[in-house]
Amino acid sequence: MEENSRTIVSIRNLSKSYTRGDQIIPVLSDINFEIKDGEFIALMGPSGSGKSTLLNLIAGIDKADSGSIEIGGVEITALTESELAGWRAAHVGFIFQFYNLIPVLTAFENVELPLLLKDIGGKERRDHVELVLNLVGLSDRMDHYPNQLSGGQQQRVAIARAMVTDPTILVADEPTGDLDRASAEEVLNLMARMNNEFGKVIIMVTHDPRAAEKAHVIRHLEKGYLNDRA
Repeated sequence: MEENSRTIVSIRNLSKSYTRGDQIIPVLSDINFEIKDGEFIALMGPSGSGKSTLLNLIAGIDKADSGSIEIGGVEITALTESELAGWRAAHVGFIFQFYNLIPVLTAFENVELPLLLKDIGGKERRDHVELVLNLVGLSDRMDHYPNQLSGGQQQRVAIARAMVTDPTILVADEPTGDLDRASAEEVLNLMARMNNEFGKVIIMVTHDPRAAEKAHVIRHLEKGYLNDRA
């Protein structure tokens, strides 16, 4: 990673807690770090350490109690809910552990979904979808439904869906957690390719040290605090 790479994600004094009954449960405490253009970051730590909460805050799915998150020059912590929804659709690609594909839609239709929120024509949508399905090696499976695909193929469809809008960041929550080792390696290699060849910033939560090895930087969370090891 070049020293002069520009900062894409800047997190300052970020804290988050949840309320359970009359209890306030702190989840993240005074988190500070940056992610540079083109970086692949792995967030690791034991269950309950706040990894997925941090990922959801970066992705604009959840709101912080205090602190700021700036992504691509936009302070997302200052956006309204409707502004945040629009920002998220334009700038974040999501890759989930359980794929989150819609079973009644084909691979093509699942990948096309995020583009339906954009003001582009049918031919341009088709071109975008065919391009990313080809990139993930599934151009011959575009008319298949999720139940006709293996777990690894379904996750590759999910990666294509995440890439189709050309987002600023890709966020991945345990993307190999439901896959066998061979399929997991295939998916990780594909994510590394998206990072290396297309310069996508990737932020991945994982328990798997083998998955984390694909990242440029590994950050560790312990009981809501970010360990300074990187």
